[in-house]
Amino acid sequence: MLIKAAINGMRTRAEHPLIPITPNQQAMEAKAAVEAGAGAIHVHICDRDGQESLKPDDIARSLEAIRSSCPDVPIGISTGAWIVPDLKKRLSLIKSWEKPPDFASVNMYEEGAVQVAKLLLDRGVGVEAGICNGQDVEIFVGSDIANKCLRVLIELAEENMPAALTTLELIEAVLNRVKLKLPRLLHGENVTAWELVKVAVARGYDTRIGFEDVLTLPDGTYADGNASLIAAACQIAAVA
Repeated sequence: MLIKAAINGMRTRAEHPLIPITPNQQAMEAKAAVEAGAGAIHVHICDRDGQESLKPDDIARSLEAIRSSCPDVPIGISTGAWIVPDLKKRLSLIKSWEKPPDFASVNMYEEGAVQVAKLLLDRGVGVEAGICNGQDVEIFVGSDIANKCLRVLIELAEENMPAALTTLELIEAVLNRVKLKLPRLLHGENVTAWELVKVAVARGYDTRIGFEDVLTLPDGTYADGNASLIAAACQIAAVA
């Protein structure tokens, strides 16, 4: 079972003083997460001003730092449309990456998602197809990239577990209908984060945890780093 560390997301240090923004901070948090049991890293790249970026220099700086601290560990990044809203510019930046990540997440609900995914695949970058609801999954399975991706990334943003499980079952029904064999990674955020780790374990899915998804441990106390979140997820997986 893969437990991936999502070490920062869109969060700032105003939310938690250890949110990693700079390449060195990201490298330190990634290393600690891997030592705690993470099998892959997901990071949102930032420029020197702390703003999210897809520029090649910013990508290269963070990836070089993280790869130095976590050799042989797959590293993925976000390609969220909010980072570069203009699709043509986003595609142009991805084309310009000299040191691409091992994989990247692509949100299927975003305009041009299939184009972005195809470009990443052409560049040899694994694609995590981000799916939040029934509409997303239909777009995904109806595309010509569905069998070419690295995994299905089921990301549930509902604010309670009954609603999250309803959406999950809808997504699963579509994936099962088309008999898609890709690995599935399931995660929630904030109030559903830890319960959905348990659901992922029970279903035999991969999962994800980290500061992007939640700032607190299962007992409600604030985590002192991504490593403690990963350690708690590993404990859940071990006792399931």
